[in-house]
Amino acid sequence: MDDRRVDLDSLVSEVSEGAVVVDADVMEGYRQDWARDPEAGTPVAVVRARSTADVAATLRWAQARGVPVVPRGAGSGLSGGATAVDGGIVLSTELMREISVDPVTRTAVVQPGLLNAEVKRAVAAEGLWYPPDPSSFEMCSIGGNAATNAGGLCCVKYGVTTDYVLGMEVVLADGTVVRLGGPRLKDSAGLSLTKLFVGSEGTLGVITELTLRLLPAQPPQATVVAGFATLTAATDAILAITSALRPAMLEFMDTVAINAVEDEMRMGLDRTAAALLVARSDAPGEYATHEAQTMLELCEKAGATEVFHTADPEEGEAFTAARRFAIPAVERIGSLLLEDVGVPLPRLGELITGVAAIGERNDVLVSVIAHAGDGNTHPLIVHDPTDPDNTARAHRAFGEIMDLAITLGGTITGEHGVGRLKKAWLPNQVGPEVMALTRRIKDALDPAGILNPGAVL
Repeated sequence: MDDRRVDLDSLVSEVSEGAVVVDADVMEGYRQDWARDPEAGTPVAVVRARSTADVAATLRWAQARGVPVVPRGAGSGLSGGATAVDGGIVLSTELMREISVDPVTRTAVVQPGLLNAEVKRAVAAEGLWYPPDPSSFEMCSIGGNAATNAGGLCCVKYGVTTDYVLGMEVVLADGTVVRLGGPRLKDSAGLSLTKLFVGSEGTLGVITELTLRLLPAQPPQATVVAGFATLTAATDAILAITSALRPAMLEFMDTVAINAVEDEMRMGLDRTAAALLVARSDAPGEYATHEAQTMLELCEKAGATEVFHTADPEEGEAFTAARRFAIPAVERIGSLLLEDVGVPLPRLGELITGVAAIGERNDVLVSVIAHAGDGNTHPLIVHDPTDPDNTARAHRAFGEIMDLAITLGGTITGEHGVGRLKKAWLPNQVGPEVMALTRRIKDALDPAGILNPGAVL
């Protein structure tokens, strides 16, 4: 029996029965997240934790032996943040799925393995609402949402994950368990450490519980759908709408995405349109209809070729579902390199048209979808992984798009995280002083460097 086997036996003895997985076929499914990083390593084991105690024991074991640990949620990440490393442990929180809802304080205490959609359903049963809603809400975990500070379609009005995290339980690299924050809407005691861990992508600690702020159920919504013959007209409409009001949602799809969605859903979308906007208002009472009419008129003024609004919930949800389906639909054209760049709203038009030019210059198909109301775009670079030249051009376009976003005063990631695929561009965005500060924080909390090595830094 080799030393590694002995060490794994000692790990097995410290965690829940059956938590440690060493079967090669099973572990294969834990090597990559949805980014499908080709550089993914092979872990020595997967630990499917059932409790905070399992997480703490795993980290104590790993710290004592210098074994790297890659935390993992549902594996739906798009930046390679949950990519396994050779000889390491993949620490999955997918089996940690408890939730309790307090309607009085409007909070929910949840474990990280619950899916975003499951949290939404559980709190809706109490007449409450958890707003952050990534397009992948039916498959992404709430722990992963916190680790990447995920956003979604309604962020233009309601904010991102960090705006709803009041507290957490987190396990540090040495196995120490700490509680931060709690069910208090106002709390200025000490440093804002909770915010430090939201968006840290598993590099500073492993989140094992979250206390989430909830809102009353969302009011009925009015939906506006508008098609445009040019990208410029669409971005003009976006700026006009966001200058006039604060929509509950303002989403964008380009012609590639429109046609990909129409191929699959057969909704009667205008295949000739250069862009489609889907906007919503959830203003109280009749004011939702007023806001929808205002957005309709602004779209018409910007040059919309076709525009309508509806207060019918099912009809409105159908168009929202079409927008959510855009990434899977475009992925059926070919393999994707998924971008997540954002810019200040006044530069959105330059970003969208610039991305189109980058695709043409590199002779690759690039589709752009966007949470347009907050300037967060998702360029989808379609490529053929069996064609080395095409793949090289796709990766060149990937880098050029991030360079463009930085040049426009934007960010290389609005909600997906830096992970491994984007870390080379992070210094260009934040600068050497911020990178040095980040390294000091990482070294203080994880001096042995075992937590998610290779991610972000």
